[in-house]
Parts: sequence; C-alpha cells; structure tokens
Amino acid sequence: MSAVHPDIRYPFMSLRGPLLIASATLVLISLLSLVFKGLNFGLDFTGGTLVEVTFDQPIDPEGVRVRLAASDYEEAVVQHFGTDRELAIRVPTRGEGDQRKVGDEVFKVIKQEHPDALLRQSSFVGAAVGDELAEDGGLALFASLIVILIYVMFRFTRQFAVGAVLALFHDVIIVLGAFSLFGWTFDLPTLAAILAVIGYSINDTIVIADRIRENIIGLRRMEIIDVIDVSTNQVLDRTLLTSGTTMISVLALLFFGGDMVRGFSVALTIGIVVGTYSSIYVAAAIAVAMKIRREDLLPPEKEAEVLEEERP
Repeated sequence: MSAVHPDIRYPFMSLRGPLLIASATLVLISLLSLVFKGLNFGLDFTGGTLVEVTFDQPIDPEGVRVRLAASDYEEAVVQHFGTDRELAIRVPTRGEGDQRKVGDEVFKVIKQEHPDALLRQSSFVGAAVGDELAEDGGLALFASLIVILIYVMFRFTRQFAVGAVLALFHDVIIVLGAFSLFGWTFDLPTLAAILAVIGYSINDTIVIADRIRENIIGLRRMEIIDVIDVSTNQVLDRTLLTSGTTMISVLALLFFGGDMVRGFSVALTIGIVVGTYSSIYVAAAIAVAMKIRREDLLPPEKEAEVLEEERP
C-alpha cells in the first residue's frame, strides 16, 4: 500500500520560503490571541466542582442547564459523557462558603425534576490545586522541549536540533492558539494531547533527519537541499500512512467519544495535521536557513573518507 505515487518527486525545499512565512504568520496570530485573549481553562486549572449523573432515559443537557440557571447556577456547564443518559456538570468555584457542598446542592436541583437521576460521583478541585496543575503542566512542556533539543543536538547537529525544537514550538503554539481563538476549554486531557503531539511530531522529524544523514554519504554529489528533498520523498509514504491511520482513530474519538474527550481529540486532530506539516517543512527549512552543511551531518570517520575520495 502506498500513499503517494512512487515516480513522483515533490520539490519540498523550493517552497520553504513562502511556507515559513505562512507558519510564522500562524504562530504570530496564535501568540497574539494567547496574550490578549488567553485560554479558557477548565476546572482542572481554575478549581471548581464536577458532578456526574446518570438517568434511566436519554436526557437533554440544555434542559438541565436551564433548570440549574434558575437555581442560581448560571455558570454551570452541562455536557454528555459516555452515553446520552449520562451528564457531567461543571460548576466553577463560587465565592465564599463550603465549596464541597456545591455538588450535593446541584444534584438536589436535578433530582427535583428528574427523580430517576443517580449521582455517579461528585468531586471538588481547589484553586490552589488548579494553579499547581497549571504550573506543573507548563514545566512538563518546557522540560520536554529542552530534553529534545539536547537529544537531537547530540544525535544529529545543532542546526537540526534548533529546527526540531522550533518546529515543536510551532506545533504547540498553533494548537494553543486554536483553543484560545475559538474559546475551547483547555483541561488536563488537552494538555496530555499536546504532550502526545510533541512526541508524535519529533518522531517524524527524527525519521526524516536520519534518512538525510544516510543519504549524505550515498548522494555526495548532490547539493544539501537536493539531498533533503530526496530524503523527504523517500519517507513521505511512511509519514502520510502513519498520520492517516492515526487520524482515523482520532476522528473516531472526536465524533463518537462524547463531550468529555472532545478537547483531547480536537487537540490531537490539529496537532497531527500541523505536526506532519512541520516535520516535512519547518524543521528542515530552518536547518537550511541556518546554513547546514554536508560535513555537519557526517560522522568524523565518514567525513575523512569522503574528503579522501573527493581529493583529485
């Protein structure tokens, strides 16, 4: 099975200028949205109460939301999870008082109109815990980028290390920017999806970089840009098939997984598309912009052999 015609060769690097400008524009828009609009953090980060309720019959979330709003819970978010007979109600932290009683009060309001309702669970996340989760999540993202920078620098070269990390930064910022622009809820599952996107994207980038390093020796008469094009085309089939099969699973989760995992599946969907693009274009294009040379990718012993063979 092949995702691309074996005889077609795409000149990827010839488009690196316009596409890097397009990428920089998307990153800038995302950063501006994050700075001026921010993220719509979920209860995992802001603190609040989560109530999960099951019913004997399918239930309309909007009807429950209206009933809660009439009982002074206008800010409650009501969503299906699992099946259409299960609801998750999220209530942000409310001023003073015992926040742990909010779950019981919300369930009583629902029980009055729906006697068949059963409380599945009620949990409270304090604001301090939410702040700690946000801080730990940010540290996890930062640490992953630093470790990847060091790893790629030792395995390949500093040009590819910088290109790989900037490509990952590009992926993360665009996913975060999409959540900011559209006001989607950002919670712990979404953060987990972004960390998964980082791993997914760097894997593709390393596969391409490894093929470039292999071809540097065999295609020694070619310019470095041509070697990058040939190498990218050689692994393009693998890249597209991996992305495509993963996307099938993620789209199934997006359309059939329910509201509880929607943020996770949306982040993965955007991340896979952007990550595949950045591994093909952004990382290598940045390495080219940083004047990467053939010698930078050759091990010392191979470099000596190549120089000896090229000597007249």
